[in-house]
Amino acid sequence: MATSLTLVIPVYREASRLPASLEKIKAFIRQSPAFDMEVIFVDDGSPDNSVVVIAAFAEANALACFRPISYTPNRGKGYAVKTGILAATGDLILMSDTDLSTPLEDVAKLKAAIDAGADIACGSRAAAGAHIGVKPPLRRRILSRMFNLLVRAAGVRGIRDTQCGFKLFRADVAKRLFKTLRTERFAFDVEIIGKARRLGYTLTEVPVNWDYSTNSTVRLVSSGSRMLLDIARIALRRFTTAHE
Repeated sequence: MATSLTLVIPVYREASRLPASLEKIKAFIRQSPAFDMEVIFVDDGSPDNSVVVIAAFAEANALACFRPISYTPNRGKGYAVKTGILAATGDLILMSDTDLSTPLEDVAKLKAAIDAGADIACGSRAAAGAHIGVKPPLRRRILSRMFNLLVRAAGVRGIRDTQCGFKLFRADVAKRLFKTLRTERFAFDVEIIGKARRLGYTLTEVPVNWDYSTNSTVRLVSSGSRMLLDIARIALRRFTTAHE
């Protein structure tokens, strides 16, 4: 019997690179009979025609499992993922970035961790066995390491790569965690992992394949500053809750 899997993909200003990703998703669906697929694209107030590209591709390829969701204004990646997860119907929910920096085929590794007892399988570029093909620029690597140090300082430990956008959840766990998500932008993974730890869920870090996308929509200065502010808020909420 096929496992029901919902793939949640947040979308923002992705019209130019969506066609290549949509072809890869279509191929994965047709080559993966072990999964009963649902694909939810959450268009996060894109100023381009991303949602039109998705809808047209789904119609042209008779992909009834594609479910585009759109809203305005832009709220952030965390809000988009939350929207998709709360709408998901699969027993397992996989979140992935639009550029598919980690190939969808790696979900088999994450599912093996779930089958072994994990509630959440976190794709990791830092775990032993991970393979980085196209590496990010040096400044991004430096900022990533600084961010990880701040995450640990905020009390979120045990996961070396919180920001990899490839994570697999048991559906009931994902819905419980995301229902009360407060971090709407890029640091939402940190809030989710910290909350999962406090609630006693089992998290497993799984090495994956990953390639840096040169067309990333993450802006180093504006997004980095916002992420640091979000980390400070997460740490403050954690401290306040612990001392109530």
